[in-house]
Amino acid sequence: MANRTFIGLCLLPLAVFSLAFLALPLVRLVMASSEGTEGWGIYLQILQTPRYLQTLLQTVLVSLAVSVVALAISTTAGLFLARNRFPGRGALLSVLTLPLAFPGVVVGFLIILLGGRQGLFNTLLPGHVVFAYSLLGLFLGYLYFSIPRVLLTVMAATEKLDPALEEAARTLGASPYRVVFDVILPGLAPSLVAAGAIAFATAMGAFGTAFTLATDIDVLPMVIYTEFTLSANIAMAAALSVLLGLATWVLLLLARSFAGATVAAGG
Repeated sequence: MANRTFIGLCLLPLAVFSLAFLALPLVRLVMASSEGTEGWGIYLQILQTPRYLQTLLQTVLVSLAVSVVALAISTTAGLFLARNRFPGRGALLSVLTLPLAFPGVVVGFLIILLGGRQGLFNTLLPGHVVFAYSLLGLFLGYLYFSIPRVLLTVMAATEKLDPALEEAARTLGASPYRVVFDVILPGLAPSLVAAGAIAFATAMGAFGTAFTLATDIDVLPMVIYTEFTLSANIAMAAALSVLLGLATWVLLLLARSFAGATVAAGG
């Protein structure tokens, strides 16, 4: 009985924190979405309004594309860097992980310096090469800060793979191609799913980059910002925030079902 009381007292701060900083804000957000003139019908209104529906779909598709491309690039680079030692490896790894030091606003600014109206591409290449203020620019910005996150996860998971399995496959006559696809990638699968899910969730909610490049971009974080600040439509901003959270949570739930506890640990 004394042990149970002691454990209960130890868990009390955790329960208070979870209620005050996690549960209550979420409950308040959901309740705020119903306080407009439409009530709970605001969610039906979102689904019936082409702009909101298109923005939600666009945000999901961009985030999925970022996750897939980041996984492809980071898995290739991560496997190479984890298995090879060469002069300049540390410097290369530092460059690849440098985006972790930049907030989203700086990443957006870098994209403008490359593909903006006065950017490097528009200055050096013939024609009018401006992509910074489009979905392509946003995609590149999201990809820029997603690659190092996925790369570090892949490298850490690669270090934990059992080399004996690869040696056994080679002894049995497997080609390097078959070793990668039959041994290495299946062993990395849980970590890859986890890293992809985290990249997706980060892109879904990223605001600073979208805000910097927002000339021709309509993604959910930007719409939530404009509804809240410019239109003072608290109910709509809350409802869109709930849908953003639900879409991200569903993806993380699916990823967790494939990768077990890895996603939870990665988050």
